[in-house]
Amino acid sequence: FSCDGRGTCQIKRYILGINKLLHLIVYFSFLQLAVMTVTLFPIRLLMAAFMMLLAWPFAFLATVGRSEDSVEPQCFWRRLVDIILKIIMRVMWFAGGFHWISVKGQRALPSEASILTLAPHSSYFDAIPVTMTMSSIVMKAESKDLLLWGTLIKFIRPVFVSRSDQNSRKMTVEEIKRRAQSGGEWPQIMIFPEGTCTNRSCLITFKPGAFIPGVPVQPVVIRYPNKLDTITWTWQGPGAFKILWLTLCQLHNEFEIEFLPIYTPSEEEKKNPLLFAVNVRRIMAKALGVPITDYSFEDCQLAMAEGQLRLPVDTCLLEFAKLVRRLGLKSKNPEKDLLEYGTRAMKLEGQKQSLEDFAQFLDLPVSDMLRDMFALFDEHEDNRIDVREYVIALSVACRPAKTMDTLKLAFKMFESDNDGAITEAELAVILKTALGVSRLSVSRLFSSIDSKDTGKVTYDMFKRFVEENPEFDEEYLYVVNPQLQRGPCHQKKPTNGIFCPDFSDGKTDGLHKNRIKRFILI
Repeated sequence: FSCDGRGTCQIKRYILGINKLLHLIVYFSFLQLAVMTVTLFPIRLLMAAFMMLLAWPFAFLATVGRSEDSVEPQCFWRRLVDIILKIIMRVMWFAGGFHWISVKGQRALPSEASILTLAPHSSYFDAIPVTMTMSSIVMKAESKDLLLWGTLIKFIRPVFVSRSDQNSRKMTVEEIKRRAQSGGEWPQIMIFPEGTCTNRSCLITFKPGAFIPGVPVQPVVIRYPNKLDTITWTWQGPGAFKILWLTLCQLHNEFEIEFLPIYTPSEEEKKNPLLFAVNVRRIMAKALGVPITDYSFEDCQLAMAEGQLRLPVDTCLLEFAKLVRRLGLKSKNPEKDLLEYGTRAMKLEGQKQSLEDFAQFLDLPVSDMLRDMFALFDEHEDNRIDVREYVIALSVACRPAKTMDTLKLAFKMFESDNDGAITEAELAVILKTALGVSRLSVSRLFSSIDSKDTGKVTYDMFKRFVEENPEFDEEYLYVVNPQLQRGPCHQKKPTNGIFCPDFSDGKTDGLHKNRIKRFILI
């Protein structure tokens, strides 16, 4: 600003004053962090460790001789141990800066609601409600073998999941059903239905595990109304120890838990766990005052996969991936299935297929969801699609980081005369499908690869070009296609902290059915 008038000078002084104030705030924040790191942090850390050690003998005593398959009546001394452990855990959280915990509503009895559904799940500090209630949780089986921690885990009688057992998911659901339908004999099961940590800006899709038993559940919402968010621990962001360090360096950390009224499912919801989950999520989102999204953690992984092709903001592949899950098309052995789909698609030699033909190709009945998927590839709205595009999209959805494997499969499906080569128009179809966009110019890319001007390129030529130009998508696709927008997750040097997609259902025309909006995590 130049002082060409009194008003301009006032604006300049005002902005400079704000700038100085911000610098002071940052300075004192770093000063506080430095002081707390050498004073309060080690004391709190040692106190927490001591409380864990103190809790261990009580938990060990209570688990000796106890059956893992059946529940015995709580005798006096076990109830006493339960109270002692709750006190020890509360002291541990108090030492960590959670001096008081705000509790709203009334927790239901196990006989009234055998399952507690908690959201949003954003940190390992969400263990506070578990230690408050000593409810059972779902955990991986390997956790029970951890030193000290394993004994404390076994005390709350969790439902163990074995990753090495292929039938583990089915067995876990059956065990949840068995306990939930016991009439309150077992401790309440506390489940975070989101299935992963988020940044609390919305509620993502709930997994159906908590709702399959078809019994009444009590929704529980948790909040961290702190001025500075040091709590959030997501798959993209600060590590576990950094979160612990930053949180323990705060003078005080706030935590709120609210027990909402028991939700009793209707007959329709008992038959449809997904509907049950959607309705419970809607109630919890309203209590939290946050939006809901039909996308899941898998969609977030897809949007941010670090392959050779990184997805643009406007990509219909997120919508496609959602339909793949709902139709049960995501295989446990994607490599085998994709190879089979690719072979069958090659035999069609590019012949367009109707909705009925597409349903037969997938061995599925015609349904509204299948129509929605068909519409994603019906670019010319002539009720005909090329199933090779479906195979490409499925490959990206199932293995988002393996871009070159997807392109190799695509080249094989589109090659003609068995020479392994494709034309510019075919390359455009392959890449726009892999990116999930409706149009894409690849002329510059194609001419750069086809240096001899033969009018065709092979997969080996494309692969060699990518190896020589690892950022080819930026220079040859994003620069020449201004309609493509890169999200901040894919910026080389993010300047505003750690980012993660937050999805909202913003409808647009054509294939661009959903737009990703990016928000800062911390």
